[in-house]
Amino acid sequence: MTTEEKVILLAMLKKEEQETLRDILAMLENNRLFTMKEGKRLAKALRNEGYIGENGLTLKGIAAARNAEEEFRL
Repeated sequence: MTTEEKVILLAMLKKEEQETLRDILAMLENNRLFTMKEGKRLAKALRNEGYIGENGLTLKGIAAARNAEEEFRL
């Protein structure tokens, strides 16, 4: 899993209730992590791998996001 994918999962874990995946991708694009096109491609890959579901993170996604959080703390 790439660093960008980990950041997307972590941002989704920490998002506000009213924020959508598109809002998160826009925020990360504004911070120059990637372009919107690249962000959509990464989000699609995460969705296909079972990390992101219809209503947010899946259990697999939550576990991966928490692992990324621990990794980034170090």
